[in-house]
Amino acid sequence: MTMADPAPQAPPRRRRPRGDVRAGLVAAGVELARAGGPDAVVLREATRAVGVVPNAAYRHFADRDELLAEVCAAAMLELADRMTAETARVRGKRGNPAAAQRRLGAIGTAYMRFAHEEPGLFAAAYALPEQHAYGTADESGRTPLSLLRAALDELVEAGVLSPERREGIEYPVWATVHGTATLTTHGPLRSLSESQLRQIEAQTLAFIGNSLTQ
Repeated sequence: MTMADPAPQAPPRRRRPRGDVRAGLVAAGVELARAGGPDAVVLREATRAVGVVPNAAYRHFADRDELLAEVCAAAMLELADRMTAETARVRGKRGNPAAAQRRLGAIGTAYMRFAHEEPGLFAAAYALPEQHAYGTADESGRTPLSLLRAALDELVEAGVLSPERREGIEYPVWATVHGTATLTTHGPLRSLSESQLRQIEAQTLAFIGNSLTQ
């Protein structure tokens, strides 16, 4: 290059579309939660992962809790996806008593397995209960609670669960499965062997099944 040649200019920086930045921050927040739970979801770390300046996060989220609320919703949707996939493996027409019971068991199994396979996301899913409506479905129409309710409704259709007992019974069922998942993931039962864990999961599901048919 001679003295007369113009100096090469850096290509202009491409501005990220606003929606891409927000989606990227949420995706980064999900991965932070996956690795370290809700405490790991920090705006500065999310912006670093996306490759934008720290202040860019505040164009999309008022504070860290707003980002965490989005991560919570994403974690719930991933859990719903696991539950949907597990129930899809169950053979049998809707309304068949045995198939309906197996589908309810698949719901519980997927929930407890998610807690063990994704402990960070499981904890993040419940980090901001006051900002997340757990029973309200998004565009997909699926939440863990709506899937549980559908499984219980099928038990009524199949004649396994009496209609008189159906109203509100999703909450003690949910609490039982969630309690087992929490005790064996973050609680005093977290050191169980794989075989012991599977036994407690089976006992939990059998307890629920027996209580619904009595």
